[in-house]
Amino acid sequence: MYLIKSPLLLKWYYPSLLWNKSRTEKVIYLTFDDGPIPNVTDFVLKTLKVFNAKATFFCIGDNIVKHPDVFKRVKADGHAIGNHTFNHLKGWKTDDETYLENTLKCQELTQSNLFRPPYGRIKKSQILSLKSEVRSPKSDSQLQTENSQLQIVMWDVLSGDFDIDLSPEKCYQNVIKHTENGSIIVFHDSLKAFDRLAYALPRVLAYFTEKGFTFATL
Repeated sequence: MYLIKSPLLLKWYYPSLLWNKSRTEKVIYLTFDDGPIPNVTDFVLKTLKVFNAKATFFCIGDNIVKHPDVFKRVKADGHAIGNHTFNHLKGWKTDDETYLENTLKCQELTQSNLFRPPYGRIKKSQILSLKSEVRSPKSDSQLQTENSQLQIVMWDVLSGDFDIDLSPEKCYQNVIKHTENGSIIVFHDSLKAFDRLAYALPRVLAYFTEKGFTFATL
């Protein structure tokens, strides 16, 4: 079971995490988890380019190592990069030391101040250790600032594209029904999600572009 719209209670319980951006501007923040991989990530990049849209890719370190050329294309197209652990670890079932080590291993590749916990599952103790130990490149040479401190990113809207029992049309409807100003939306550039992603993403981009929204990086 999963929730399409993140509940206010969850946002209250994890106040230090980023759930959405400003509700006053017509800007949407598309995010893509679990890549980079050939074909699927390439499809996402081509589709975003058609609509002159920017997005944030939360990358698995192991996939970066396996597909460095795809990773380079993501960066070359001007999209933001985020850390998604090296091996897609589930925080609730992983001890804090292992979780931190795995995240730092991915950080060596992403060099990002953005992190998203796989499955959205992370302990408060892991949040504290990550914010203490994970640094963006800026903080290596200067005192840590708000801009260089690790930002743990959750989401406002979950597309459900990972759900193989969900129809592509329902995936699309999930997004357009629940998205508003400042929404952070989760898609997945993975083989498992591709059928629903390929259907929903271009339609989501077309729908909100027609309504005057822009798509920005986090």
